[in-house]
Amino acid sequence: MQQTDDLHVQIDQFVATVEIRRPPNNFFDLDLITALADVFETLDRDPACRAIVLAADGKAFCAGADFSARAGGTSGRDGSRLYKAGLRLFRTGKPVVAAVHGAAIGGGLGLALAADFRVTCDEARFSANFARLGTHPGFGLTATLPRLVGPQQAALLFYTGRRVSGTEAVRIGLADVLVPQAEVRSAAQQLAAEIAASAPRSVMSVRETLRRGLADEVERATEREATEQGWQFVMEDFREGVAAMAERRAPVFRGV
Repeated sequence: MQQTDDLHVQIDQFVATVEIRRPPNNFFDLDLITALADVFETLDRDPACRAIVLAADGKAFCAGADFSARAGGTSGRDGSRLYKAGLRLFRTGKPVVAAVHGAAIGGGLGLALAADFRVTCDEARFSANFARLGTHPGFGLTATLPRLVGPQQAALLFYTGRRVSGTEAVRIGLADVLVPQAEVRSAAQQLAAEIAASAPRSVMSVRETLRRGLADEVERATEREATEQGWQFVMEDFREGVAAMAERRAPVFRGV
């Protein structure tokens, strides 16, 4: 199994644990998402793997993209390339359990929702905070979030950018299993092992039926998301949103 400095992979009893190693925030970029997709596709072809646990080292599960690097403006091309790489995660065939032990913010929430299940803890925080930064949601969240929590709850989370705890995430259907923080990864591995104990071809067949059309929905969603982000990234409101986040203050948006 090919590994990188940012990703570590271990297979035990048909369960592959893929760990993101960019602590403390585990920000992603095109290189990381491409490498992650490469690993998932390799595991798809490996009979020693029947289920995948996606975990992370550090304080956060994944804080998404480091928008501070974009505060000076960028084109939608960057997002389009990253989202095309992320789409590959949705087109792989083996079930994935995300071990969300900390914050899953912005695109990091999108990454968590690429998985089939999420194991979490009360201390975790889930947020689609894009509007609080002055930009449009991305990473396919406009397709995946309503699918999980319903369009009304998704709209509430998108419009407000509010953070919800792991307990609240389980209550609204955003996550599936709640355990103490120290047990998140082991509980995710236990769930993956339970899945791996089923007939592998049957599991993948059922998964394909249940997720039929999801990758195509994500592809359509990310095309619009990248377009909308492209023009919003050069607005003053985006620069203000990023500055406010860095300065830990409330943003003052002017609609320009």
